[in-house]
Amino acid sequence: MQELQRRLDSLRDTFVKLYEKLEIDEKLKQIADLEKQVAEPEIWRDVKHATELNQELAKMQGETEPYLLLKTQIDDLGELIEISDDSMQDEFNEQIGAMEMQLDELKKVLRFQGPYDKNDAIMRITSGAGGTEAMDWAGMLERMYLRFFEKKGWKYGCLERVTGEEAGIKTVVYEISGANVFGFLKSEHGVHRLVRLSPFNAQNLRQTSFALVEILPVIKADTDVQIDEKDLRIDVYHSGGHGGQGVNTTDSAVRITHLPTNTVVAIQNERSQHQNKEKAMEILRGKLAQMKLEQHAATIGELRAGESAGWGQQIRNYVLQPYKLVKDTRTGYESTDPDAVLDGKIDEFIDAYLEK
Repeated sequence: MQELQRRLDSLRDTFVKLYEKLEIDEKLKQIADLEKQVAEPEIWRDVKHATELNQELAKMQGETEPYLLLKTQIDDLGELIEISDDSMQDEFNEQIGAMEMQLDELKKVLRFQGPYDKNDAIMRITSGAGGTEAMDWAGMLERMYLRFFEKKGWKYGCLERVTGEEAGIKTVVYEISGANVFGFLKSEHGVHRLVRLSPFNAQNLRQTSFALVEILPVIKADTDVQIDEKDLRIDVYHSGGHGGQGVNTTDSAVRITHLPTNTVVAIQNERSQHQNKEKAMEILRGKLAQMKLEQHAATIGELRAGESAGWGQQIRNYVLQPYKLVKDTRTGYESTDPDAVLDGKIDEFIDAYLEK
C-alpha cells in the first residue's frame, strides 16, 4: 500500500499545482457571482445581456467541472486506501492509472496561453479554383469539422452558407463555442489540399483541389480590437429570403470594408440589418486580430494590407490516390487512414501542432 500512497501523493501534488495555476478557486467565485446575477428577475429585462451571462456561466461551469470531479476522486481514493487491505491493491492501481490519464488531459489546457486561445471561434471555409471538384472538397471539409465539433461537445451555428451549383459549397461560415475553441482550432487556419480520382470527371482522372479554412477569434467587445470608424466603409445591399432567388429580398445584407487593410466582411444571414452589421463587425474584429497575430503587429494601425496568410499557406495534404495519406506540412504528423480523418478524427493533428 505504500507504493499506492506514493503514487497518489504524487498525483495529488501535480493536480494541486495545476489547480492553483489555473486559478480554479477564483473561477468558482466568478461562477457564484454569475449564478446570483442570472437568478435576479430584473436581469431578464435585457434578454440579450441575460443570455450572454447565461452562456458565460455555462462555459465556466464546463471548464471547472472536470477539476472538481478529479479533486473529489483523489480525496475519496485517499480515504479508501487508508482503511483497505492489500486485496484491493490491483483495483486501486487501476483507479490511479485512470486518474493519471485524466490529469494528463487536463494539463493540456496549459497549451492555451495565446491572447485569444480561450475565445470562441469563427470558421470560414472557401472553395478554391476548380469548379465543382473544389466545391465538393470544401463540402467534405465542412462535414469533417462538424463531426469534430460534435465529438468535442461544442455548440455551433451557421452564419452563412453558399452552396455549389452541382455539389459541395462555395463558402460557409460557422460560429463555434466551447472551452478554448480558438486555441484548439487555430491549427486548422490555412490551405487544405486534396488529391483524388475525381468523381466529376468523365475520364476519372486524378485531380488536385484546394480549400481555404480561416479560423478567427470571436471578439464581441471593441475594447480588445479598436477600430476607427473613419477606416470603415459600410455598404447595404439586397438579401435574398427563403424560397429562391428574388423571393422576399430586403436591404438587410451588410458589407463592411476595413480600408487600411482592404479587409472585407459580408453577412446576410440574420433577419435585420442591425443584426447583420453586429455580426459583420464581430467577424471583422476577429479577422484583424488574426492579422495582428500573423504580422506580429502591436496595434491595428500597424497592419499591412495583403500580408495575411490567405491562400499562400498550405498546411495539410489529403491524398486518396494513388496511395492513402494525410500529412501536415508544418509538424510532419501523418495518418494513413484518411477516411477516419475526414470523419472528424483530427485530434492527433491538432495535438501535434499545439505540442510543437
